[in-house]
Amino acid sequence: MPEGPEIRRVADQLETAIADQPLTEAWFAFPALIGEQVQAIETRGKALLTHFSNGLTLYSHNQLYGVWRIVTPETELQTTRQLRVRLATADRAILLYSASDIELLNADTLAAHPFLNRIGPDVLSSALTVDEVRQRLLSPRFRRRKFSGLLLDQAFLAGLGNYLRAEILWLAQLLPHHRAQDLTEDQLTAFSDALLSVPRHAYRMRGTMKKYHHEAAFQFEVFHRQGKKCRRCSTVIEKGTLSSRPFYWCPGCQH
Repeated sequence: MPEGPEIRRVADQLETAIADQPLTEAWFAFPALIGEQVQAIETRGKALLTHFSNGLTLYSHNQLYGVWRIVTPETELQTTRQLRVRLATADRAILLYSASDIELLNADTLAAHPFLNRIGPDVLSSALTVDEVRQRLLSPRFRRRKFSGLLLDQAFLAGLGNYLRAEILWLAQLLPHHRAQDLTEDQLTAFSDALLSVPRHAYRMRGTMKKYHHEAAFQFEVFHRQGKKCRRCSTVIEKGTLSSRPFYWCPGCQH
């Protein structure tokens, strides 16, 4: 499943395609949106919130199989995927396929949405600070949680996932069995900083793991690098299973 940086990059692309232009088509039982404009597309973890000029918001979560496409309005894609949403302007159309979690919300239902109320602050939010993350780590709710599960729990920080978990723990030189209450002050500071710096760096580098010829891309340090040497200490990186997902770490400098 894509993680926060990838979802935010998709939101950026969708927003660029159709924001501030009157909608000429709103397929999937959204007639109230015709003539309205997309004002912004916000991410909350792995969910997208498409805000319209009439005060309504389209909530969508791709889950495992959902995917957005940007096309010209006359384009008809040949695909076996099920079309769930189509929003079109005079110049562009955005299409959501295969997603199972879609709702059109007003201000009241948005404020009361069960998923949005359950998740923690978005890890990519510019308003979220290292000090706030530190306070959240040390709160009674999270201080005793092992990082193996905590870093996959959207109630802690929304937008984290498996590859970010491995990379954050490597940068902070910690292991999954650690808990916030057992860290030294220096470890706590390094970990709090890594929880924000790693996903934000992944987003800045286009939210992708691929290497580009003419621009920087996010580079894994441990994820999918089993059998290769750690760039920090030269120990061979290992792979195991954690929370039923693959996990990668350096036994030399993570302790």
